[in-house]
Amino acid sequence: MEKKGMLSSVKHRVLNILFWSIISAAFIGPGTVTTATKAGSDFQFQLLWSLLFATFACLILQEASARATIYSGMNLGQAIKKHYRGKKSQMPIMALIVGAIILGCAAYETGNILGSVEGLSLVFPELDKRVIVGAIGLIAGLALSFKSLRAMANFMGSFVFIMGFTFITTAFFSEAPAADILKGFKPSLPDTPGAGLLVLGLIGTTVVPYDLFLGSNVVQKDTTIKDMRIGISTAVILGGFISMAILIVGTEITRGLSPSAVASMPFSYKLLSDTLVLHIGQWAVYIFGFGMFAAGFTSAITSPLASALTAKSIFERKEKHFDEEQIVSEIEPNTQGKKSYLYEIVAYSVLATGLLLGFLQIKPVPAIIIAQAFNALILPFISSFLFTIVNEEEIVGKGHLNGTISNILMIFVTWLTTVLGIVNVVKAVTSIAGVAIDSPDMLFVVAAVAALIITEIITYNVLTKRRKYLKNK
Repeated sequence: MEKKGMLSSVKHRVLNILFWSIISAAFIGPGTVTTATKAGSDFQFQLLWSLLFATFACLILQEASARATIYSGMNLGQAIKKHYRGKKSQMPIMALIVGAIILGCAAYETGNILGSVEGLSLVFPELDKRVIVGAIGLIAGLALSFKSLRAMANFMGSFVFIMGFTFITTAFFSEAPAADILKGFKPSLPDTPGAGLLVLGLIGTTVVPYDLFLGSNVVQKDTTIKDMRIGISTAVILGGFISMAILIVGTEITRGLSPSAVASMPFSYKLLSDTLVLHIGQWAVYIFGFGMFAAGFTSAITSPLASALTAKSIFERKEKHFDEEQIVSEIEPNTQGKKSYLYEIVAYSVLATGLLLGFLQIKPVPAIIIAQAFNALILPFISSFLFTIVNEEEIVGKGHLNGTISNILMIFVTWLTTVLGIVNVVKAVTSIAGVAIDSPDMLFVVAAVAALIITEIITYNVLTKRRKYLKNK
């Protein structure tokens, strides 16, 4: 009996980790692969520390979002709706969040699908890319039709482990010097112009607004704080390792070259493919290609899923993720239920947008720029909102307010996401206006100072209210 109990406990832990891997499936997409590979190509191992910071920030926010959901019984969208209920700002805030996430997911969906196609094309160059787009769309559509959210999460979790195996294996066989890798975790900013923006790019591909809504919505009615923390920690840390492995693979392109040679070498996947063949072997291209396919494919499912769950949580009156039958547990893995019309309309509209532009081989650059601007606005808002509600007794309940260490961590992450938001808004505005940023590093410094002032104001307001709650106990 004791042995059976241990096996049951191990099975429960493995399924829990697999389930929460939907988070890393969401943030590791073609954008992460491109940004991390370019960071490795341009700066070798010097920016590994920024991925460590990004993983840490993602973990803090995801844990706060899920914890608030468990304690309050409301997902992130419902908590925002309750917090602003009766206020004039409620509808503009709701519209901005849903609009930004749906627009962003629809704009990025094309990149997810095309990135997945590029990965398979590295392995099967003779295949027609439009056929691959169609196959990806069909499988993604079937995955979105799963009646069980747990089944969908487990399906995507398996792809995360495929990604982990492929990228980490490729990085291992690249035989990168261990001493150089360790040096890369020491925070330092290269003198090369634009290094600061690339650091924020690495953080921005890891800490994404829609992933916070997704993580909040997948909390089940039987989820415990312990299971949630184990699942989220494993999923996010694994995702961070995968991103670091991708960066290490990117160093293969320029390893051993002089700075001038690196500066004159434009990044491309063809160049990466040729380098892998030369330094490791043809098999490395196949493994990396499958990993890139998995990254794009999982994001092609999580983008429609996250946008649909966000819209549903904010605009539907029922304060449930799905119908009661839909919230499944370990004991009922195949429970059937119905998703709402709003869920299906939003999810399949986002998928259809990505498929249409994927068939046409068009990347909606203007829509992506606008989406980046909107997402840059809502990320610091959501970070500060999470900082607020985990210190708000009316939301998380008595005895569940944030502790001192947790608040210090939340303050740091709020500052970091505010820096990211300011920089990305400026980048989007200058891109639309057709104006080049003359001094990227100065922008980074100004954004850091402005974010510090904003974070101080937010911190003062949050902690003042927190003291009132504790005083009235």
